[in-house]
Amino acid sequence: MPFLRYTAPTTGFIARWQNYLANAAPLKRLRRATLGRLPFPVLESDVRDVVYANWIVPTAAVAHHVPPGVAIVEADGMTILTVLTYRHGHFGPRLAGPLRRCFPSPLQSNWRLYVRSIDGQSPPVPTVLFLANIFDTATYALGTRLFSDVMVAHHGRNFIHRCEPTDWVSRVDPGGSAPDWALQGDTASVAALPAAFARFFPDHRAAFAMLCLQDAAIAPLADSDALAWSDIDLPIDVTSIVPLNVTAFRPGSALQSLGATAMPFCFRVPGVRFRALSEHNLRQGESAR
Repeated sequence: MPFLRYTAPTTGFIARWQNYLANAAPLKRLRRATLGRLPFPVLESDVRDVVYANWIVPTAAVAHHVPPGVAIVEADGMTILTVLTYRHGHFGPRLAGPLRRCFPSPLQSNWRLYVRSIDGQSPPVPTVLFLANIFDTATYALGTRLFSDVMVAHHGRNFIHRCEPTDWVSRVDPGGSAPDWALQGDTASVAALPAAFARFFPDHRAAFAMLCLQDAAIAPLADSDALAWSDIDLPIDVTSIVPLNVTAFRPGSALQSLGATAMPFCFRVPGVRFRALSEHNLRQGESAR
């Protein structure tokens, strides 16, 4: 699974240490054996300018990213790929209370597919499969790598994400292991569902609801046959969604390999309070709840 291994977008001594820490299986096993026994510290962030970019891609193009036992949503040999990108608002532990304002607000992008079943059973809540997560800082990329199994994180080179009242841009340049892309556009006057999405949704409202209202995420573990499971709280008000036009799109090699070369279906969520509620690992055949 190509997105699992971390490579820094720079070179030199510090980059080599980053690569070692991010990929060191013994460190991950030590953390699971020690910190894994403690209660999960709920993480919170006041995220804003969440841009969803969505493609209908061939299931065969993403199949090698899907772990054994996991089935993704598909129809007529096609599936849905989403890249959502946003600015965090003081991403840190909820227990910090007002002191959470001292935590940084990094940019993040997560790449995901939509889960239909795990070991033949429907997940208890709407669930996504993380392919990759990209941060604009090495600190958050390495921190999530070291302290989380569900965050398959990378450090994006020249990561830009900016939303203005009338236009927007989202970009990561090639370099290291982070998938790269470039998107820009403006605000659309009306929402319209592209024809390719009609096999999955009757209209754009149904698409907004399904693509946004997800309550859990899974990711494969690079050093075992387990899946990491995380419960998340992302109470998006779908009536607040702003439709977007795309005026320029560079897919990059990762999106090309996934079959996402057409102009994406995009929209923006102005803001939402995000919480990561729990995380644990599932062995094959184990229930998520």
